[in-house]
Amino acid sequence: MSTHFLHTEADLDAALAKLVKADPRLGAVLAKAGRPALRRREAGFAGLCAIVCGQQLSTASAAAIRNRLFAAFDPFHHDAVRRARAERLARLGLSRPKIKSIKAIGTAIAKGVIDLDAVHAMEADQAHAALTALHGIGPWTADIYLLFCLGNADAWPAGDLALQESARIAFGLRKRPDAKKMAALAEVWRPWRGVAAHLLWAYYHAVKRREGAPVPAKTNSVKPKKSKGARSGR
Repeated sequence: MSTHFLHTEADLDAALAKLVKADPRLGAVLAKAGRPALRRREAGFAGLCAIVCGQQLSTASAAAIRNRLFAAFDPFHHDAVRRARAERLARLGLSRPKIKSIKAIGTAIAKGVIDLDAVHAMEADQAHAALTALHGIGPWTADIYLLFCLGNADAWPAGDLALQESARIAFGLRKRPDAKKMAALAEVWRPWRGVAAHLLWAYYHAVKRREGAPVPAKTNSVKPKKSKGARSGR
């Protein structure tokens, strides 16, 4: 199966058309949600660190820590970050688990354990496996990286709270589906599962009147705090 990417608005439009053709139920979802926005972030080590920084924090808090981190290391390079003292990183606002995660990612890149350029060319499931093999990169973080940093059209964050709730409403389910059920639900959408994710986040926003942004139901590194609603991770 070839890998598809969403680099332009035209890519997104074409992918939406193919997705709705594959599953006509999504036509009603698209009509209610409107066309989702195409949002992209920087890829590579910086992109992974930005996602780790934003886990379980408000948009404002995450942005403040991220900005301090990037300003402290200019240019932002994995060698500089992995060699930095933990105390220095803590003063920037990073928690101990997040410090451990970003240093472990930097070390993995430096030692050639992972090649993020190679990950870019992989199909979604293979790329997901390569990323989650690293310390501090759980399934949700891996899929958010694939979606927003690489534009992978088939990444599917099945453990995302907002997507689970959106699917429950959109398909009239009695209760919110867990990650396993979300994975099964999305099989029919391959190779456009990531497009479905963008659409369902937009649908969440339309029906809930609050930001339909990525929120992990669970994370591998630390226990999530209870959320008052979907908060932006992008």
